[in-house]
Amino acid sequence: MKHLAAYLLLGLAGNTSPSAKDIKGVLESVGISADDERLSTLLSELEGKDINELIAEGSSKLASVPSGGAGGAAAAGGAAAGGAAAADAPAEEKKEEEKEESDDDMGFGLFD
Repeated sequence: MKHLAAYLLLGLAGNTSPSAKDIKGVLESVGISADDERLSTLLSELEGKDINELIAEGSSKLASVPSGGAGGAAAAGGAAAGGAAAADAPAEEKKEEEKEESDDDMGFGLFD
């Protein structure tokens, strides 16, 4: 990952095809040693490719990956199916718990 980050930094700086020496220079400037094997693998994979096109292609692939967020809708639907009377009981219990929790500070506030 550090090799790719250095490659991307060099790309942002205007170097469209960074060499291994360029990447090592960036990494060594912040005290990180480069792994020659991983660096050569990265450069061979990216050889002749435009990094901006690869990022755009990867972003379009990630757009189709489900990333959650649907779990809350199912829970809300289940509560609605249970009826309003069942939903009122837990709300009353929560109010009672909140009152009890306020006594935990024994009359002292955080900034008193």
